[in-house]
Amino acid sequence: MAESGKNKTKSSSPSSGFLNRSFTMHASMAESKVHLFFKNPPPLSHNRAAPLSKFHNSMDSVKGKVKKLRSLFESKPSSSSSTLPSPKESCPKPVLRPTKSIGSGFINPTIRLPGTEDRIVVYLTSLRGIRRTFEDCYAVKMIFRGFRLWVDERDISMDAAYKKELQNILKVKNVTLPQVFIKGKYIGGADVIKSMFEMGELAKILDDFPRRQPGFACNACGDVRFVPCGNCSGSRKVFDDDEGSLKRCFECNENGLIRCPGC
Repeated sequence: MAESGKNKTKSSSPSSGFLNRSFTMHASMAESKVHLFFKNPPPLSHNRAAPLSKFHNSMDSVKGKVKKLRSLFESKPSSSSSTLPSPKESCPKPVLRPTKSIGSGFINPTIRLPGTEDRIVVYLTSLRGIRRTFEDCYAVKMIFRGFRLWVDERDISMDAAYKKELQNILKVKNVTLPQVFIKGKYIGGADVIKSMFEMGELAKILDDFPRRQPGFACNACGDVRFVPCGNCSGSRKVFDDDEGSLKRCFECNENGLIRCPGC
């Protein structure tokens, strides 16, 4: 037993020595590497210094460009810029020139509506199919009603004969509404009437016309200007006793209406 123990100790001693030798060899190699690292460090600082130098160079170039721009803007003003007024100086007030009076003369005195020298005639429409046209017609109608004047309103939607009449007067096929005639002379459309009203020229032209009572309305038509035909009661047909058949009533228009006799 003792011999076996001696053998074990003898066999274990060389392995432990081998381990000790390997450990010391690795330790010595590590120490040598550390010594070499600190003695001759890798050129990392050189690699990092390169981008830093490039950055400083780019900043220097940017500063140079900024200085050039500042020199341009801070240069002495030229002769052309010296004529411009400074912000501290007061700008001259604009001179208002008198505009040409619209009411001094009619728009087109050559266009006339015979038989209407004593009234105001407005061609318009009461249909709301085209919103802009209806709003213009309504605005012109309200302007004249504000003066408390009687206006001969000729609604082309109630009687197609008024449209043909206006086309013959203006010598155009496509007419715009509204169209205004005062004392038989052609004035213009909604834009002209609105501008004349705002400038006070329309009131001067309408001084000669008689005024109506406030809130006055025709008892027969309610200011619609049309009433049903009394001959056919608005049916546009009458019975002919001689022929024993129905015929077209020639006293009313295509809608079975006639002009209000009270207006």
